[in-house]
Amino acid sequence: MGRGKIVIRRIDNSTSRQVTFSKRRNGLLKKAKELAILCDAEVGVMIFSSTSKLYDFASTRSFKISSS
Repeated sequence: MGRGKIVIRRIDNSTSRQVTFSKRRNGLLKKAKELAILCDAEVGVMIFSSTSKLYDFASTRSFKISSS
């Protein structure tokens, strides 16, 4: 059984809103990291909370250095 659809709108309860922000932020950062690793892509994510706190992720490519 799949999950039910949710209505995308602002959460009125500030405690619930903060919990949802924290969970979704962590999930988004995890997905960005996975995308960078799996697809060898350069990924950058910047998230600002309602209190203007910055959360970020930036991937870097690993270059193979061959010895000659």
